Amino acid sequence: MQALLFYLLLPFIYLLSILPFWLLYEISDFLYFIIFRIVGYRKKVVYTNLRNSFPEKTDKEIQLIAKRFYHFFCDWMMEMIKSITISKKEALKRCTLKDKNFLNELSKQHKKIIFVMGHYGSFELGGAEMAFNTNYQLYVLYKPLSNKYFNALINKKRTRFGVKILSMKESLRAMLNLKEGDELSATTFIADQTPSPKNAYWTTFLNQETPIFWGTELMAKKLNYPIVYICVKPYKRGFYYIETEILCENPVATKTGEISEMHTKRLEKDIINQPEFWLWSHKRWKHKKPS
Repeated sequence: MQALLFYLLLPFIYLLSILPFWLLYEISDFLYFIIFRIVGYRKKVVYTNLRNSFPEKTDKEIQLIAKRFYHFFCDWMMEMIKSITISKKEALKRCTLKDKNFLNELSKQHKKIIFVMGHYGSFELGGAEMAFNTNYQLYVLYKPLSNKYFNALINKKRTRFGVKILSMKESLRAMLNLKEGDELSATTFIADQTPSPKNAYWTTFLNQETPIFWGTELMAKKLNYPIVYICVKPYKRGFYYIETEILCENPVATKTGEISEMHTKRLEKDIINQPEFWLWSHKRWKHKKPS
């Protein structure tokens, strides 16, 4: 059944992918009407997440954020499909690292680093910029999709421009091996996925008790890599800046939970400033804190 669904959709996906951006955004506008106005895809989840995150906002303000989110969400889906066949030139034109000197200085010191980011902006689109315009080999941790055929397609898309991927299960062994090698690596953790509540660090995020994966903090301490927050932020439709900020230069000197608080609060700041670019349809708060 998985294979049948995949091969039925594959020609349509590739047909969309070769279309020019202007036409994809026309399709995105139509898709917004279908998803938001007619189907109401995960509307209850989105509105609940927004109201709980911003209790001070009026219903009118919540509705405006939701509408903007769904517009961006439809654009993001079209851009994901486009990235399957996008050229290197086009990818580099649409996503620009704002401060290359910052990473160049770290690379001159031959410092391997950990990137931490969230499901904010076009978090899938920055790979080409990192691959061609920094001195780092970019690795991205990922959680495999349940459909192995779509998982293979997404992984092929992610690695087209030299990005390497690591499944979460193999990340510890792989990063320990990378530490011993000469390759200048930057490994990216997506920090706002939902972990098991019993094995998580709990904090307050967007006014709610929230479980956080320990992985970023534990790996940073074990390897003592500088932690760099990264955000792929839209500045106009279809164009993005990659913003970077060093959060911690010496992880082994931090207290338990300190690194987890750092990257969570930094992501929260971006979300509060421009909430429409975060993935509100994600069921982030489906778990309750164990008593």
